[in-house]
Amino acid sequence: MKLFKNLMILFLSIGIFSCDMTDLELQDNPNAVTPENASINDLYNNIQLSFRNVFFNAQAAPGAMARMYHLGSYLYLSATSPNTMNGLWNNAYSTLFPDIDALLNLAEARGLDIHAGTAKIMKAYTLLTLVDLLGDVPLSEAGQGTDVISPSADPGSEVYAAAMGLLDEAIGQLSGTSASRPAVDNYYGGSATKWIKAANSIKLKAALNMGDAGTINSLVSGGNLISDVADDFDFTYGTQRANPNSRHPGYQSHYEVDDGDYLSNYYMWLLRADKTDDNGNAIIDPRIRFYFYRKVDDAVNQDATTYSCHFSTFPDQSAKPDHWLTVDPDLPYCVASADGYSGRDHLNGEGIPPDGPIRTSYGLYPSGGQFDDDSFQDTRQRGTTGALGNGIWPIMHASFVDFMRAEAALTLGTNDDARALLESGIRKSISKVFSFGSKVASTLNTTVTLRDGSSGTIAELYVPGQDKIDGYVDFVMNAYDAADADGKLDIVVKEYYIAAWGNGLEAYNMYRRTGKPANMQPGLEPQVGAFVRSFLLPANHVDRNANATQKTITDRVFWDNGPEVY
Repeated sequence: MKLFKNLMILFLSIGIFSCDMTDLELQDNPNAVTPENASINDLYNNIQLSFRNVFFNAQAAPGAMARMYHLGSYLYLSATSPNTMNGLWNNAYSTLFPDIDALLNLAEARGLDIHAGTAKIMKAYTLLTLVDLLGDVPLSEAGQGTDVISPSADPGSEVYAAAMGLLDEAIGQLSGTSASRPAVDNYYGGSATKWIKAANSIKLKAALNMGDAGTINSLVSGGNLISDVADDFDFTYGTQRANPNSRHPGYQSHYEVDDGDYLSNYYMWLLRADKTDDNGNAIIDPRIRFYFYRKVDDAVNQDATTYSCHFSTFPDQSAKPDHWLTVDPDLPYCVASADGYSGRDHLNGEGIPPDGPIRTSYGLYPSGGQFDDDSFQDTRQRGTTGALGNGIWPIMHASFVDFMRAEAALTLGTNDDARALLESGIRKSISKVFSFGSKVASTLNTTVTLRDGSSGTIAELYVPGQDKIDGYVDFVMNAYDAADADGKLDIVVKEYYIAAWGNGLEAYNMYRRTGKPANMQPGLEPQVGAFVRSFLLPANHVDRNANATQKTITDRVFWDNGPEVY
């Protein structure tokens, strides 16, 4: 009886479905993703992560060119290749742009203005970045699939104009909207107001690159820029070690088991010893213990096998190359400072010695590592120390905006007060950096006893107080007041450069725009070849696109009218 019932069900099923089999074959698969059933929030999440990856790919190599990070080669030409920007290109053209286009179709049909407007801001920023690093890139013919297999490049100026148009569209779409927020917004929690400030600040950056004083004055008078640390445009990393690993890449580099990237001796020296008072005493930057963590307290008396100084066995400052002396005789050689700051000089292509135990590591800001409390421990502890990688990518900060406005006032004659903005930028940067102390509050509140018998919490002993902060700011402002026009610009750009730690893209842009800081550490050898004025087009574009022609590293992007740099 049971068998009979099952057979009847089978026969009925066959009969029912066979009647309409032809019609069924024309229907959509109910399990397939279609525009109607796509999860816009899942798509938006992927866009956010792709945009983060764009920033990561766009700031590492440029930052190394600008000495924010170490550049490991003896020649500029061999320090970059057509593969250098493959990651940026793939993230932009293969993932981010198609996903944004798909999202815009969904969001605008459903009235989701925050999803659409913020996606346009991320696309615009990426387009500006592609031009900043590569020059002319495809836009009008890009993303058309088999209709245009080999898209031609558009002039960089036109891509910039299109990006500015997208930002204007986004601002209009986000202004006064009552649309629902994305389920997850890693940047601004779905705040349309904060995204508008980011869009205007990105426009200001583009206008500064182009030397457009009118646009800058208009943006400033509009008053809707990132002006408070609470509105900073960041991507924030998590603390999860696996499945997935959500930690900052700088933390992963230095706080697991590997030796980690070399830090730039020049950049560390800027905070540690570049500034000196009339008696030759160093004016130490109050952010230094947040930026860098030292594994040793003596960088010059280690075993000889740990050094690759190039011109000497040990970090003998008398061995620094002669061509450095004309730039700045105080530039560091082989190590940044004797008291433990150990990285590598610009364009040092030496082999890698067993120096992991003495290499200075990324610190608490922005990588989520350890605050330097003179504990001098090895950071390679399988991701168990510091803020566990809960760092950020600093994309656009209130301090950046102040410094850019100050630069524009000095170079373009805009309506701003460069001096006031210089001080404001420094203080906002310090406030941002010091806020990271909350990520390791238990560590900073730990009481320790020093060798001299005195004791106190780590915060009391090692976090600079307001007097130290004011002393640093006063020193910079006095130097600014005493400087000529060129010196004032150098001070503004140098303080921007220091505040931009973790954003190599802006360091590279400001260096090309201004040629500052003026005392950039040269390469180790006197002949290092031409500076990389823009990067080679990616191999995965040139090799597959019949209309793509490789450029040279000396080609300037359309807005680059800056002085020659080395």
